[in-house]
This record gives sequence, structure tokens and C-alpha cells, in this order.
Amino acid sequence: YLDNAANERDYGQESIEILLNVMETQQDDLVVALAGYKDRMDKFFSYIPGMMSRIGNHIDFPNYSADELVEIAGVMARELEYDITPDAFIVFKNYIEKRMELPYFSNARTVRNAMDRARMNSAIRTFEKYAIQGVNGGVCTVDDLKAITAEDFQVLVDDIDNADVDKRIFA
Repeated sequence: YLDNAANERDYGQESIEILLNVMETQQDDLVVALAGYKDRMDKFFSYIPGMMSRIGNHIDFPNYSADELVEIAGVMARELEYDITPDAFIVFKNYIEKRMELPYFSNARTVRNAMDRARMNSAIRTFEKYAIQGVNGGVCTVDDLKAITAEDFQVLVDDIDNADVDKRIFA
């Protein structure tokens, strides 16, 4: 499938027709896997009569729970050698619960994006504290550099809380 803004032609329909033909003529030698969010896949199948019946197995994977996503964040942090403080987990869970209610929520990808933002917030917080304010003579510890605090996640919560409701799609 070619989707290119520089090319005015949409090859999507043509690609699907070719795929359907190959699925029919080589059904014993071919495995096709389609993946995507359930709502988008349902929409995709609604556009192509007969496609749903040609796919033998449909597997829906449920979203992670907020607690599972918090655990995933903890694993991500450990793998990146960061330490999330206990009070930060509470704020992060609050963020995840709010974020799950917004469009374009994407489970672990949302967690990864939130962790990236929290790491950046941590770096900014640490820089301001030690380099700008000169706390401890400007010297920070390895633990200071590795810490992700409640404050680092609160920025994400505040972004959701303070966004224009009509324009709030993600944070």
C-alpha cells in the first residue's frame, strides 16, 4: 500500500483487490496477518465486502488495565536505569486513568511516550535545581539523575487538566 502525499494516486483499493485475489487463488499457500486497533479494523472491514469472511481467525486483545500500565512503566524505567519514586507511581496512575479516557490512547505506546516526557521533565527539573539554582553547590548525585518524581508526571496530568476540552485529544 502506498500512501504518499507527493503522489496523488491512492493505491489502497488496488492493493486490497490484488490481496483478495491472491488470498482466493493461493489460499492453501498463504497466510495473511492484519493488525490494528479494533475500531479501525472494524472500519477497514466494513469498506471491503467479503474481507471479514476471508480472514479465518480474529483475535481481539483487550487494553491493559491502569495498574498493568503502571507496572509496564516501572519495567521501562528499570530497563533505562531510572528510578520512579513511590509517590510518582500514584501520579502516573492518575495520568494513565485520565489519558485512557481521551482519544488515541494506545496502551504501552502511551506509557512509553509518557515515560519519555517524564524523563525530559526530570532532566529539566534536575538541571534547574543544581545548575541554575546551585543547590548543593551545583553538584548532584547519580540518584538525583536517575530519579523520576511525582513532579515529573504531574506536568502530564496538568496538561490534560488544563487543555481546552474541545481540543483535548492527547497529552
